[in-house]
Amino acid sequence: MITLRLAGFVLLMILGVLPGVAGGPLGGDDLARRLDAIAVPAGGRVGVAAMVLATGETVTRDGAGRYPMQSVYKLPIAMAVLHAVDGGLLELDQRVSVGPEEYISERQHSPLRDNFPHGATLTLRELLRLAVAESDGTASDVLLRVLGGADRVMDHLQQLGILDIRVLDTEMVIGLDDAVQYLNWATPEASVVLLHALHTGRALSGESRAILLQWMTETGTGRNRLKSLLPPGASVAHKTGTSRTNAAGVTAATNDIGIVTLPEGRVVAIAVYVCDSPADQATRERVIAEIARAVIDAATAPAAPR
Repeated sequence: MITLRLAGFVLLMILGVLPGVAGGPLGGDDLARRLDAIAVPAGGRVGVAAMVLATGETVTRDGAGRYPMQSVYKLPIAMAVLHAVDGGLLELDQRVSVGPEEYISERQHSPLRDNFPHGATLTLRELLRLAVAESDGTASDVLLRVLGGADRVMDHLQQLGILDIRVLDTEMVIGLDDAVQYLNWATPEASVVLLHALHTGRALSGESRAILLQWMTETGTGRNRLKSLLPPGASVAHKTGTSRTNAAGVTAATNDIGIVTLPEGRVVAIAVYVCDSPADQATRERVIAEIARAVIDAATAPAAPR
């Protein structure tokens, strides 16, 4: 059952985390029923939050639920690293050596490991691009090492007033034990607040924001998720996350969060998490795509006559 749950977003407005956002429900009961129906084939849990950024209209479905992020967590990591660059603590062109002992397991995705089996030296810029655009787990772990650990990411999230995202472990650690992914969680609502901070430039300098959004738009991951069913001309800056499927046929995480810019200029931030689903990948991804389309349809629907 969906809940048009505005309380979390309203509280964030009161705290000043979402400055200038008026709030209000998006889509009403019709969207609520539509999202409920779309979620059914996925099984498991499906969490959704979305906001029309110009108006603050929102809809959530289990918006305060805790969902394992998997590679979605590379977005707050990248934002914390770029924040350190903005502060002069790191430089995009500084060179970073990566040894093979830092490579994640073969069961995990890492073009860096695959292309440089004996180690490599790359710029911080290239490590960021690999982590965001190619979802490289090794690159993400090296970014955490250069930044000074996951605590630095949590510090940056706290500075932004975001309390419901947890980045605690490296990809290497997460890959060793499926249970660890559930400790690195986010709520759909907090994910949208993070996207709002990125869109408005509150989190990063203009240069850092532009670079990150470019990587998020150019990424080849998630072609069948948020962007799959959107109207022609829509662009999506997004970050996906996907877990392995366990022996029982259950997939812990199939996720996509992003900023959708429509041709007429309307911007919608949306986060969709599919957790502990027994459905196949095509079904899980179709659920994400249909939820995104339903939200966009509601956001662009003509206002009802008064």
